[in-house]
Formats: sequence, structure tokens, C-alpha cells
Amino acid sequence: MSQTHEPMDTQAVAAAVRALLIAIGEDPNRDGLSETPARVARSYEELLRGNLEDPADHLKQQFDVGHDDLVIVREIPFSSLCEHHLLPFIGTAHIAYVPGAHGRVCGLSKLARMVDGYSSRLQVQERLTVEIADAVMDGLDATGVLVIMEAEHMCMSIRGVMKTGSSTTTSVARGTLKTDPALRVEAMTLLGRQTG
Repeated sequence: MSQTHEPMDTQAVAAAVRALLIAIGEDPNRDGLSETPARVARSYEELLRGNLEDPADHLKQQFDVGHDDLVIVREIPFSSLCEHHLLPFIGTAHIAYVPGAHGRVCGLSKLARMVDGYSSRLQVQERLTVEIADAVMDGLDATGVLVIMEAEHMCMSIRGVMKTGSSTTTSVARGTLKTDPALRVEAMTLLGRQTG
């Protein structure tokens, strides 16, 4: 089960943003900034909404369809906040799984909601990929899971090395999608990945 947090203290966040504005030499009372602390607090409340849920819960609604072959959902958009710089990383997630012997699947939108839940937290892309793969493997009692995530990280694009347009790819495979080379090749091919 995923860790959840207490609701955000938006007043404390607003006070911290006000202090930050002062620390960087701005006047938080000037016209353009007077509402900024409250706006940022509301923004963080929205961006980190995944802290208030267990995203794996989205996978609980399942359907017994007797399906025992690959299910793939590609190009699930996501955005998250890098926990190192509090800057966004934005990209797409691709999920492939093989249902367990029971043949149950979840609604396709539930996979997207689950991705949203895990990405709406302070994250690093590597952990995010693992959390999604483990949630699908456990929540659906899948025999195999493959998750691939691609994202542009603003902490690399607009600061530091400033390499705009660079992309980071992470992948996690579990079960048969890790141990069965032919099944993995089939999944990668269907995901549009080069396999050789």
C-alpha cells in the first residue's frame, strides 16, 4: 500500500512563499505579487494531490473477461514535481501487462488515474516507474508488467546544463515480461520500441 499524507497546510505554504519572495529580494506586497503566495499554495495543493490517496486503489475495479494475453496502454500523459528542485518533469507513460490466470482486467482509464496519483507527488522518475509497475503487478495479480516512462525534466532543461528537449527514459519489468524474452519483444514491438 502506498503512503498517504495529511492534507496540506496551505496557510503555511503561503507564508513560506512570502518568505521566499522576500529572501530573493522581491516585495511581496507589490501589485503583481500580492496574491502569489496564496496562488502558489493552491497550485501545490493541486500538483501534490496524489499524497491524499493510494493510487493503487484505482485498480480495484476489475472485470472478469477471461483475457490472458497482453494489455497495453500507450502515451499516458503525466506531469510530476522533481523532489530535488521542485521543478516539473513532464512526459508519457506506457504500460503493458499480462493478466493473471483469473483473466481479470481493470478499466483502461483506471491505469491513467493510477499514473496521475503516483505522479502527483514529489517524485524522481525512477521511483515513479517502480511504483507504477509494482501497483499493476500487485493490484491486478498480473503475471507480467512492463512500464516505460519518458519525460523532459525542467531541472535539466531550464537550469544547470540547460539542455532543452532532452528526454529521460526509465523502464521496469516484472514477472513474465522480465523473464520471457519473446513476450518482452512482443510488448516492446507493440509499444513501438526497437528490439534488435
